[in-house]
Amino acid sequence: MEPPMEPSGGEQEPGAVRLLDLPWEDVLLPHVLNRVPLCQLLRLQRVSRAFRALVQLHLAGLRRFDAAQVGLQIPRAALAWLLRDAEGLQELALAPCHEWLSDEDLVPVLARNPQLRSVALGGCGQLSRRALGALAEGCPRLQRLSLAHCDWVDGLALRGLADRCPALEELDLTACRQLKDDAIVYLAQRRGAGLRSLSLAVNANVGDAAVQELARNCPELQHLDLTGCLRVGSDGVRTLAEYCPALRSLRVRHCHHVAESSLSRLRKRGVDIDVEPPLHQALVLLQDMAGFAPFVNLQV
Repeated sequence: MEPPMEPSGGEQEPGAVRLLDLPWEDVLLPHVLNRVPLCQLLRLQRVSRAFRALVQLHLAGLRRFDAAQVGLQIPRAALAWLLRDAEGLQELALAPCHEWLSDEDLVPVLARNPQLRSVALGGCGQLSRRALGALAEGCPRLQRLSLAHCDWVDGLALRGLADRCPALEELDLTACRQLKDDAIVYLAQRRGAGLRSLSLAVNANVGDAAVQELARNCPELQHLDLTGCLRVGSDGVRTLAEYCPALRSLRVRHCHHVAESSLSRLRKRGVDIDVEPPLHQALVLLQDMAGFAPFVNLQV
């Protein structure tokens, strides 16, 4: 592609080469603009029409877009401009847009980018089932999805996701408090075979029925976060120990009905658990109170 030329505003020294004289697609795009943060690209495109055309060409070829690279808060107009020509995105993270991002903002982006494999919408509370339906219907290669703190996600929305996303491996449903056991059971039965990471944290509606069904249907599950799931108990954890040989980490802090006897089998396998054994807790408490750690023969 021939770069657009603009008057330089002054005479150019003989033999000198301007930045925009370099080949765009062979040099500037892969070796220069790929290393420029998005927030700087927004400034660069204001320099001239030629720079604006160069930046737009770069944005059209983006494979990964993280709004956090633009800033903690990004205006709606800026997001629309940045993504208006993108048609090959594989990763999309829009958490900084959580205060205003709507279905009308997101759905057209999803429609233009069917190759998406990773989408992060944490905290985007203005979205609805329509956006999730468009994602599930239009992005069949989706592998990773974060819906953390999206209160609008309910059982019907999750069922639609489970039905249409055969490649789903990682799902964050932290604080999606409308979800109950039946929705998680459906997810496990439809997509459990491929699930590797799942967060159900901060949901008092999730109990042992959901955890046991996950255990029986998710043989590749490696990471499970049940933090604050007050209805989860020892029965669910025992089932995880029996049916999930690939499990690497389990989060059960504030799950007051989970006893150490159900966790011990997982500890012996080297599973990372965020709750310390009772004896260790007692020693730490004693050390804090007395200022020293007494000798205890742990082999007894």
